[in-house]
Amino acid sequence: MVTFVNKLTVHGDIGEFEAVKARLTAYMSSRPGYVSEQTLRHVDDGKVFVEIAVWEDAASHLDAVRSEEFQSLIQGLRPLASADPGMYETVG
Repeated sequence: MVTFVNKLTVHGDIGEFEAVKARLTAYMSSRPGYVSEQTLRHVDDGKVFVEIAVWEDAASHLDAVRSEEFQSLIQGLRPLASADPGMYETVG
């Protein structure tokens, strides 16, 4: 198992961001290897979100983000938020 962590800082409309994010999450949850996802919102800064998604393996996540459908969906997010993504594995 691997965990994808993505800090998103919204610069556009929050409602529009949440709608695009929901479409992306629906797509990703339909992909092979997807396990779960959780989105957190910063208590003191409502424009900062952290997405935590668990995948069976990094290759499954990579296949999902390389697809044409994902690339089309992500275009709607780019003008609304900046992202700081990373893939993590459990240690210890």
